[in-house]
Amino acid sequence: MRRFVLTVCLALAFAAGIPWFLLNLPYAGFEGETFVEIPRGASARQMAGVLSAEKVVRHEWLFLAARLIESRRALQAGEYRFTKPASPREVLGRIARGDSFYHELTVPEGWNMFQIGAATEKLGLFSAADFLAAARDPALIRDLSPRAPSLEGYLFPDTYRLKRRTTPAELCRVMTARFRQAWGKLGGMDAHPVATLASLVEKETGIAEERPLVASVFRNRLRLGMKLDCDPTTIYAALLTGRYTGVIHRSDLESRHPYNTYRNAGLPPGPIANPGLAAIQAALRSAETGYLYFVARSDGSGGHTFSGSIKEHEAATERYRRAHRKADKKGKVRGIPRTKASGKRSAGRD
Repeated sequence: MRRFVLTVCLALAFAAGIPWFLLNLPYAGFEGETFVEIPRGASARQMAGVLSAEKVVRHEWLFLAARLIESRRALQAGEYRFTKPASPREVLGRIARGDSFYHELTVPEGWNMFQIGAATEKLGLFSAADFLAAARDPALIRDLSPRAPSLEGYLFPDTYRLKRRTTPAELCRVMTARFRQAWGKLGGMDAHPVATLASLVEKETGIAEERPLVASVFRNRLRLGMKLDCDPTTIYAALLTGRYTGVIHRSDLESRHPYNTYRNAGLPPGPIANPGLAAIQAALRSAETGYLYFVARSDGSGGHTFSGSIKEHEAATERYRRAHRKADKKGKVRGIPRTKASGKRSAGRD
């Protein structure tokens, strides 16, 4: 009945000659950037009230009149950002299109929680410290990974569209839910060792066909009781202690930190980054090889040479060093990669 009365009143108003241009006239009283939340299930009248109160439209009835003209268009819930004066029809059009405001956070494969925190702070969502406080609580994945020391490894890499008032806890919940979706198609077992190994694989290579090979190197070394000698774990240990300066120092390699796989046998206590689906698959189904070592190729391709013996490995390392010295004279290469388990510089993605 109320809708019928409203319709009649609006029809009479138009019949009385209310100028059409008012519906296409931007509101001169707009005061600047304004965010308006349209709740799910809100009626057109409720929307009009909010828009008028926030001075996005001059009068409620102008928005309702625009709505009456375009009554077939569904209106979308969400938070809308207005930065300049808009006409009632323009405002209605944005809400009908669902042109709501959001922050887009892209998390690449291999980012750690420190990098994610820095990205959220840069976007203006919340501080890195607040994100890290939420990410250090493993409660969200306790059922999947009872031994996880934090959410590191379970903050699934993807692009996330986030509302302006998203909290660190909500972001962690969304990211771990995305991990659950991926894991549900693959696992069923304790995710902890798989996510941990996958994070090492992710940090060591970005080449798809190498991931199962890198995973096989680590699995073979674990089976033989050899230390993993994985540079990214040493870097992560330095990150956790606030000591990382961008390069690995001898003191980092000699550190007794639990994450330093140059001093500690076995996998580190938990993941050192957040692996993507391909790295998780490689950790679950590594290649069957006899490889125990790998080092950067001498051709500058970004790939690695894999070896099953220390003799083969040292030859590959020497080839790399010769190429490095030659390129270094031309100013093209910085740093020498570490090899696995030889105490020399090895290749990895940091």
